[in-house]
Amino acid sequence: MPEAARAMWAADAASAMLGMELVEVGPGRARVSMVVRPDMVNGHDLCHGGLIASLADSAFALACNSHGPVTVAAGFAVDFLVPGRLGQTLYADAREVSLRGRSGVYDVTVRADDPGTGEVVAEFRGRSRSLATAAPADPA
Repeated sequence: MPEAARAMWAADAASAMLGMELVEVGPGRARVSMVVRPDMVNGHDLCHGGLIASLADSAFALACNSHGPVTVAAGFAVDFLVPGRLGQTLYADAREVSLRGRSGVYDVTVRADDPGTGEVVAEFRGRSRSLATAAPADPA
């Protein structure tokens, strides 16, 4: 795993607090899982949409930091298709769609119970931006 992604994941207290686990990461891709706990359901006894978005965002962050430069989210949109439910393991699979210069586009599919064939819970599209490095000061 590139150092930027490794350092980011190791310091990600929010993902750790939600019990997320890194399943795999590679160039332009990542898979993260999360079990829906009782403290993650809303008043309808369904997984809170913000937590599903957080899972997708964590996979997105790993995928866009997999190339090395420190990269952050510029924005995202998420569509919820079916609810996540108590006890389910949700899997977020992020994949790079486009990377041009410092800007990237990534899609993340969140599935329930099986990362390959489970029901699709949500589709997420994230836009990334690599941080510019400071140029050396001109001594003149």
